[in-house]
Amino acid sequence: MWKKYSMPQADTAERLQKVLAAAGVGSRRACEDLIFRRRVTVNGRIAKLGDKVDPATAEIYVDGSRVITNTKLVYVALNKPRGVVSSLDDEKGRTELADFLQGNFEQRLFHVGRLDADSEGLLLLTNDGTLAHKLMHPSFGVSKTYLAEVVGPLPRSVGRALQSGVVLDDGPAKVDSFRLVDAIGKTAQVEITLHEGRKHIVRRMMDEVGHPVTRLIRTAVGPIRLGDLRPGGFRHLSNAEVAALFKAVGDEA
Repeated sequence: MWKKYSMPQADTAERLQKVLAAAGVGSRRACEDLIFRRRVTVNGRIAKLGDKVDPATAEIYVDGSRVITNTKLVYVALNKPRGVVSSLDDEKGRTELADFLQGNFEQRLFHVGRLDADSEGLLLLTNDGTLAHKLMHPSFGVSKTYLAEVVGPLPRSVGRALQSGVVLDDGPAKVDSFRLVDAIGKTAQVEITLHEGRKHIVRRMMDEVGHPVTRLIRTAVGPIRLGDLRPGGFRHLSNAEVAALFKAVGDEA
């Protein structure tokens, strides 16, 4: 169902190709070509040359992928170090996420989900409440990938058991994929992908199969990967990464 289209107020309206270019889609001429080829929609209708939009409120898609044009929206990836709490305002005065952002953002950001203090790796932060809710809600099935160091040696039956499902005290749980990365003596590294969001879910599942986690790193949330981001470091997500997050939660034109 196409959304009702209303023209933006004159004082906030800008040429669509200018807004697209400012969002990093391409040069103004390239954006004009996209509009001409009917590859751009605005608020549910196919855009045309000469259209003006309000970049703060318009929902713009190019080839079905969302383009974020509201400059007040912030999307950040942070590599949470071990020993840091997943909080931006910790009442106990412990080292927290805000200590690594160093006042770089005027906007109030929220973390998308949590990592316990003993875990490390990728956390997404944003002030886009709608997207954050969808990324966290289990009904949208956004996957999370972890690199876990566990007590070994690790028999092949462990992976099969986790993919078939184990029963925890709050119900059954299973992984989407399981892969042995490395094994040295009594320690093994495994990669686990699942879309569960329950507290300590990876640790509890590995405890259940008799191979406790000694170190846990989240390496990806949906299409966003930790990469070589240093512990305590953060970066802004690219336009393509933000579009991929919207696609992951089914937000496509």
